[in-house]
Amino acid sequence: MRTHASAKHPHDDAPDTAEDFRRLASLPPGRLRDTLREQIIEAWLPMANRLAGRFRNRGESYDDLRQVAAMGLVKAVDRYDPELGNAFESYAVPTITGEVKRHFRDHMWTLHVPRRVQDLRNRVRFARQDLSQTIPGRRPTVAEIAEHAQMSEDDVRAGLEALESFTALSLDAELPGSEDGYSLSDALGSADPALDIVIDREAVKPRLQALPEREQAILYMRFFADMTQSRIAEQLGISQMHVSRLISRCCSRLREQVLQDVA
Repeated sequence: MRTHASAKHPHDDAPDTAEDFRRLASLPPGRLRDTLREQIIEAWLPMANRLAGRFRNRGESYDDLRQVAAMGLVKAVDRYDPELGNAFESYAVPTITGEVKRHFRDHMWTLHVPRRVQDLRNRVRFARQDLSQTIPGRRPTVAEIAEHAQMSEDDVRAGLEALESFTALSLDAELPGSEDGYSLSDALGSADPALDIVIDREAVKPRLQALPEREQAILYMRFFADMTQSRIAEQLGISQMHVSRLISRCCSRLREQVLQDVA
């Protein structure tokens, strides 16, 4: 294996395997090719281990993460095409990182995710890895992924959302940027009790309109104008006891009529 000390890589000991990959691509299946493939994988294994280390302390053992990263490295070596002109590292890093993230998503989902969504996620992930070789320097667009994977753009968006969402957030978790302890539960809506009042009002409205004019006036003054029985009695020139009996009789009649309508 050859190493250029002057090469500038994010990984200090990144090996120079460009010629090895060209030889690998030209060799037919056999022991010689398998040996060269194993040498390339071994040369890049330290980088895979460091990438696995970025995901420590997330509920998964470091040894398991190293194994998953090694699997990602093997996939990167097998899929890399040196004829496209891109450095192996630019393809391997997102492939290995994506493999580790996929491991978390497949084994640490807090909620059950439909199989279809998981399939969309995997198709989108593979398409992004393939496109990263042909359009380096930026992420592929939804349209480009859809064309490459032969998917609809809606399915691509669903797959992209699944790529970024595999853990549940506690309702008590403080929202980002909040300085007063405002949590997600504080942002959730609740049933409006006024909705039941709207239903009751609509149910009783035709029955109210059928009451005699004086009873309508008494109920309006009592329940809408918030007038006391004594003030109503004074305004109508009748006794407070009479007002009380009229209110009680009207409410009972309306309740019975509405219940009959419902039945």
